[in-house]
Amino acid sequence: MPATPASPPVSARNLGLLAGLALIAIAPLLLGTGNYMLGLLISALILAGLALSWALLGNLGGMVSFGHAAFFGVGSYASALMAAKLGVPVLLAIPLAGAIAALSALAMLPALRLSGPYFALAILAYAQIFRILATEASWLTGGAAGLQRYPGLPTVLGLDFSSRAGSYTLVLLAVAISAAVYVAVRRSYVGTALRAIAESEDATRVVGVNSFVLKIWMLLLSAFIAGVFGALNAHIIGFLEPDYAFSGIWSVMPIIAAVFGGYRSVLGPVFGAVVIYLFDQLVAKSLIPVGHQILLGFLLAIMVLVAPNGMSGLVTRLTGRRAGGQHAAA
Repeated sequence: MPATPASPPVSARNLGLLAGLALIAIAPLLLGTGNYMLGLLISALILAGLALSWALLGNLGGMVSFGHAAFFGVGSYASALMAAKLGVPVLLAIPLAGAIAALSALAMLPALRLSGPYFALAILAYAQIFRILATEASWLTGGAAGLQRYPGLPTVLGLDFSSRAGSYTLVLLAVAISAAVYVAVRRSYVGTALRAIAESEDATRVVGVNSFVLKIWMLLLSAFIAGVFGALNAHIIGFLEPDYAFSGIWSVMPIIAAVFGGYRSVLGPVFGAVVIYLFDQLVAKSLIPVGHQILLGFLLAIMVLVAPNGMSGLVTRLTGRRAGGQHAAA
């Protein structure tokens, strides 16, 4: 009896992206410990974590956000203030800041009644509100002048997290944990229910699935992850001001990175963020010093035309064709 052709395993379909992520992990060893390159990689991984949080909300939650800068900024200020004014250890303040960012997302619950572009614009408005609050609450945040005196990353068991190599290690670990959480949620009952909601929300409501509650959980989890990476970024760069912490760049770049890499996969946003950020800093800036972000638009447009599902979709398609060709040859 002829054998039935088998589809390539999931790990094989993502082999290219996994190899790319492995390259990212060992990049400091390949490139040396130059502060400039390590700094770029750290910033790229911060963006990767933020892109993961955006993709989790957009893919599983079915909600496109234009306001992740709100969670990023709240996490930044919350961690810096807890460490500076309450004496909370930095490595404890960072996850607590993520929790505070999640709590801030509760203010956005009315927006969950909206959908599509209306939800996206509502979240964008919340991001602007938080930026204004941070600017006006000068007694707490330092106002427009921002914060400059708060603890940086500590040294633990001989590992100096404030160094470039230490910061890189810590941020890479945070990205790995976030990706693992994403995978766990996607494979859980909640992930199954959310995919069913995406197919037909009315049908899932009939069988007793509370779509509103599930969307709340996705919003809170996404806000938590974004807040953690905002906190990490704050302690790495050592200064905060409202226009930076709540900058629209923290809302736009995760979208570009996730769509470019493939927001429907876990590895796509991470790989997309690293590629996009390094391209922007190493290539686009050298070609167009002012307004270099326009090249990101062209790059994204090309990717959407060539591979609508992003780099992960392109890798899956190429892997599937190769596997199909091998079966045909056999």
